[in-house]
Formats: sequence, C-alpha cells, structure tokens
Amino acid sequence: MTITTRHDIEDFLGRKRLALVGVSRNPKDFSRGVYAELCRRGYDVVPVNPLIKDIDGVPCFSRLQEVTPPVAGALIMTPAEKSEQVVHDCAEAGIDRVWLHRGSGQGAVSKAAVDFCHERGMRLVEGHCPFMFLSETPFFHRLHGFFLKLSGRYPARPH
Repeated sequence: MTITTRHDIEDFLGRKRLALVGVSRNPKDFSRGVYAELCRRGYDVVPVNPLIKDIDGVPCFSRLQEVTPPVAGALIMTPAEKSEQVVHDCAEAGIDRVWLHRGSGQGAVSKAAVDFCHERGMRLVEGHCPFMFLSETPFFHRLHGFFLKLSGRYPARPH
C-alpha cells in the first residue's frame, strides 16, 4: 500500500496545466469553487465533463483523451463509481499524475481506481482536498487539515 506524502501533493500542485474531471454544471457546486480558485492562482485548468459545453467561456472536454495540448495532471472530482473509468482515460491520454479528490466521505476514491493507478506506476494523491495544501486558504480548509493532523491522517513529509 502506498501512502500519499506531501511530496506527492507538492509535485501535483507544481504542475500548472491540469484537468479538473467532473466539474459540475452547477455554478454553486464545490467543484466550481475549486476550478475558480485554481484559475485565480494562475493554473491553466481544463474542465472535463461530457455534459457541459463550456465553463465561463472556457471549452469543456468530454474526455481526457480529447484535451489538446495535453495536461500534466488530472484532479478527479467524479463520484467514486466513475473514477475507475477516469483513471483508465488518464492512462490512455498519457497522464501519470492523478489526484482522487475527497473532502469528506468517499469522494472520488475507489479501490479499483487506486489499484489501477498503483499498477500503472501513476503518481497518485489518494483523497484529500487541494484547498488544504494551497497557501492562504479560508479558515475552514485549514481547520480540516488541522483535524487530519490530530488524527494522524495528514500527509507527512518524506524523511
């Protein structure tokens, strides 16, 4: 079993062209907040959702294999039952850095998706929310990280 480290997270967030898979049609959905915040911070975020034409004028792709130019990583915010197909799409598109989002509950994390990523040697952030690791995030996200530290589930820095 591989455990996500801060190095994995920093490596992922160090990539500036990322896909956000599962971004919602609903402008008030949490995924749209993540999308907007990453864009605000200078990331080139490519929205991926087969049910949306565009987000705020930015073209939305149906599948990762259609994204051009390619992205350096994929933040997956789909329901867990869809994440296995999405990580297969990542592999087919040549994306080897994957973040399976989890704020609470299961999120996008599924055993099948995690196992596939490990079998393929993909760099995986298993669970967690990017807001916990971005500088100057709102108090709620820092509090979430604090509680994970108390419980021993906050990603450690490698020794």
